[in-house]
Amino acid sequence: MKDLVNDLQLKIEKLENEISFKNGLISMLSHDPKELFGNFLWIIEALEDKTISEEDFFNLLPQIKSDAQKNLQTIHDSNSWLKTQYGEFKIKPEKIIMMDLFHHFEEKYAAKLKEKNIKFYFKGDPNAFVTTDCLLLEYVLDKILNNAVKYSFPGQDIYLQEFTEGDQVTLSVIDLGTGMAEKYVSAIFTYENAIFQGTAGEKGVGLSLKIVKNFVSLMHGNIQIISAENAGTTVSLFLRKIY
Repeated sequence: MKDLVNDLQLKIEKLENEISFKNGLISMLSHDPKELFGNFLWIIEALEDKTISEEDFFNLLPQIKSDAQKNLQTIHDSNSWLKTQYGEFKIKPEKIIMMDLFHHFEEKYAAKLKEKNIKFYFKGDPNAFVTTDCLLLEYVLDKILNNAVKYSFPGQDIYLQEFTEGDQVTLSVIDLGTGMAEKYVSAIFTYENAIFQGTAGEKGVGLSLKIVKNFVSLMHGNIQIISAENAGTTVSLFLRKIY
């Protein structure tokens, strides 16, 4: 009877988390586009009504562009999440060699890494592997690595680290960038966390990390973030080697 109660409690907590996640996502998606298009219409109408000069108009365009890029990323991230909501979504486990994954991201981020003069290294067994859904894992690591690059200063290093113990594989993305205070780390997966700018002015709404946590859960794994201001961030995924 006790086991049944505990099982039901876990299912209730999982359901409550899913409802909270979806409600927050819907709120964010309904708010951000309105803000973007509202600002865009305002600036055009102000120019037409001659309440602002052409010079002021062009001075405001960089901010409008930044907002558009932020909202476009929100739409992209939400579309990735929606793909897991069609019908009865099931992950497709396959053997993924860590070194192949590293080279994939090394090539994908070559331009951004070069732009900031950042070196990207692999630490661990080059023959190590994990058995999980490749599309989900690539999305998760892509978003984590993107943040690592975003919050790193020029000339700093980023690492993809692998550690295998028994049937568990720990994958960590380690950067030495701006880091975060504890109060922000504890709220990173909620809809209350602050919006930060990257070291080159990059900006986002933090939606991708919320979806990351959801995808890690779909892979039956866990995620941990350790960070400190001006000391960098380590984001670790704990996944099972054998499904």
